[in-house]
Amino acid sequence: QVQLVESGGGLVQAGDSLRLSCAVSGRTFSGYTMGWFRQAPGKERDFVAAITWSGGNTYYADSVKGRFTISRDNAKNTVYLQMNSLKPEDTAVYYCAGTRSSIFRTQRYVYGDWGQGTQVSVSS
Repeated sequence: QVQLVESGGGLVQAGDSLRLSCAVSGRTFSGYTMGWFRQAPGKERDFVAAITWSGGNTYYADSVKGRFTISRDNAKNTVYLQMNSLKPEDTAVYYCAGTRSSIFRTQRYVYGDWGQGTQVSVSS
């Protein structure tokens, strides 16, 4: 059984930065593509970013390109999401997720392992 635990969320002002972390345990991290998704109140859970096992490929939602950066440290079984120039519309619960799928990495349905989420709130 794999466990994903997010941390690093909080309340910040527009323009500030935050770094989210997701620690993975219980199963080998090897081969996992890791993703970040977010869900605002009353909305669906949307794709934010993903990174392949090697880190050689990254994917971003258009809304966060140029502001967010996903990275991973396989020695620590941890994936990160650096969020800069935060906007009020970035307010959501952010979820970490893992998949062994090699296709459709931006699609929520291919991710089988999920964390419990961490709240990010951005005030204007």
